[in-house]
Amino acid sequence: MADPITEEHVSQVPELCCECGQPHPLLDNHLYNFQDEVDDELICHICLQPLLQPMDTPCGHTYCFKCLENFMQEYSFCPMDRKKLSFQQCHKSSLLVRNLLDKLVVLCPFKAECQQTMQRCELEAHLHNRCPGFKKYKSELQRKKNPISKGKEDPPAKGEANTPKDPEVPGGGSSLVAESSGAAVVSLGTAEPGLVNPAFEETEEDLPQRTSLVAETTTIEIHREDPEEELGMRIVGGKDTPLGNIVVQEVLRDSVIAADGRIAPGDHILEVNGVNISSVTHCQAVSFLRQPGPVLHLLLLQEKGFSSKAAQQECSSTGREVIHVTLVKRERSEPLGIKLIRKTDEAGIFILDLLEGGLAAKNGKLSRNDRVLSINGQDLRQGTPEAAAQIIQTTESRVNFVILRQPGVQLGEPVEDGSTSNSSSSSSSNGGSPVHHRRRPDQNHYRRKSNYQKDLPQGYVTHEKTVAIKKEPKESLGITIGGGRDNKNKLPIYVTSVQPIGCLFRDGRIKRGDVLLSINGIDLTHLNYYEAVSALKSNAASHSVTLKALEILSLNSPEPSLDIREQGFSWSPLWITWLGLPSYLHFCQDIVLSKGNLESWGFSIVGGFEESKGNQPFFIKTIVPGTPAFRDRKLKCGDEIVAVNGVPAIGMSNSELIPMLKEQRNRVTLTVVSWPGSLV
Repeated sequence: MADPITEEHVSQVPELCCECGQPHPLLDNHLYNFQDEVDDELICHICLQPLLQPMDTPCGHTYCFKCLENFMQEYSFCPMDRKKLSFQQCHKSSLLVRNLLDKLVVLCPFKAECQQTMQRCELEAHLHNRCPGFKKYKSELQRKKNPISKGKEDPPAKGEANTPKDPEVPGGGSSLVAESSGAAVVSLGTAEPGLVNPAFEETEEDLPQRTSLVAETTTIEIHREDPEEELGMRIVGGKDTPLGNIVVQEVLRDSVIAADGRIAPGDHILEVNGVNISSVTHCQAVSFLRQPGPVLHLLLLQEKGFSSKAAQQECSSTGREVIHVTLVKRERSEPLGIKLIRKTDEAGIFILDLLEGGLAAKNGKLSRNDRVLSINGQDLRQGTPEAAAQIIQTTESRVNFVILRQPGVQLGEPVEDGSTSNSSSSSSSNGGSPVHHRRRPDQNHYRRKSNYQKDLPQGYVTHEKTVAIKKEPKESLGITIGGGRDNKNKLPIYVTSVQPIGCLFRDGRIKRGDVLLSINGIDLTHLNYYEAVSALKSNAASHSVTLKALEILSLNSPEPSLDIREQGFSWSPLWITWLGLPSYLHFCQDIVLSKGNLESWGFSIVGGFEESKGNQPFFIKTIVPGTPAFRDRKLKCGDEIVAVNGVPAIGMSNSELIPMLKEQRNRVTLTVVSWPGSLV
């Protein structure tokens, strides 16, 4: 592409685009000068340029949004394989693909005045904030249009006011953003077409409140004193599942990952030690993450929530200030005397009270209603009181706070956690432990109803087997078990190991991972762990034992080779194994979300009926920080949506379920099945 026309010719050419800095018709794609040759996989096969606003077809091809939209106005088939196609069947490409495209390196189009290179997603901000060539062009263009205004301050270029920017904290708080120099900030504005989930879509009334959804790639080093130590997180997803990407479902307390503090549920893992795992199976990802070593390099894509210019402007105009406070504990267990809480109308955590005589009260620099931005460098702008308490508890001596203070504002009402808890989401730093409130017995789990029955996903088969064996009265069965309906995921009883002693090892038909259905006619599927252990022991005293068991086989993803850490009681089936469990063994949970009129629910979904793949489960793929789904804390990435407000989701397409979710203005009941992710 030729260089942009310089100022002496400005009156003879159309205005340059304020996003790419090059002349093109308003409805055409932006133009870029790429530094390197772009991989063919990232090229649109209509315009033969790197993809812009990439859209996926059901047949597996990807095109620019505008290219595909223009093509579909004349034709009703895919340009590549000519399969029947309608534009409504196409969806925006995954965040991973869009992020890779935004990271492509481009040259500034104003070569005469600027020789800078940058990632494609950074070009627009470069043009408006740093490029001398574009500034010179705007000044000359304004002079040509309005000679009288020469010498006055240039007005912002068209579209400049709506340029999404990284969230910033006035007064120096911007350093809380990830420090990786290679970080790519992706702005997922909801005005962008092709959006197919209820987390990011906004109505016109929302736009003044949230301008864009921001995600960021971050490189993290994890150090292990013991190279064999587990990382301590659970993952879901993989190319063999509707989720596609590998997503962190849970971080276990007191683990290597928890101690590091930078990885959170919902993060997408893109690379492990330089190996791209964005398009590998679930089992392959587990194998990569379980590899021992003293140092682990991870490339993550982390959602940062919605950026709000209005909120930033309000922050700077109401006299808020960022304050740094350091409290020094004499010993690790010394309490700080701080009570923390969440508000109903604002993200983050706030100081509810300072306990009289406590370390914080004696220090005198923290105040009631201060918003905690970070503790010991860990970003808590979208955090929880429990997360803050854990950081304080694990700190040996110096606890460094960065807080945002706005005088004269009363603390809002605490957030209620819903029907299962009366917790105000408050947390005290007395020893760093959250304040736990008495909880009523959990009543919102139940066996999947008959109208929620579904077929097994493609790639799974189950085999029910009856094993009848004769044995000596004192001979052991020789198995260990896991699961139980008292487990937080309401798992069925499954075999964790078959010991080389006992009659079942000798028989050979019961294997690790089998789900136990009954023993001598006694139903095991509704029992908790201890009830199942008791039933197995009492019946093992007989001369004959009849076991019914269910074996789940994943045809696409056999389990990876086993290592020593998987042996014994700690072993559990991989997440994908539970996807093949028949629905009559599922336990459903109702999760009720509430939101204001100007909020999104805060989660994205994948799956549903497709002609090429048939019925696929709906899964939660993303939970956005600072939203109702995030604050509720019961919904997890990888959860399967069974019904919405009691209406079964089985058989629905993505385009049918999303409008149903959008119609629920302030309250929605999601019936979900939750399986534990694979432990790495």
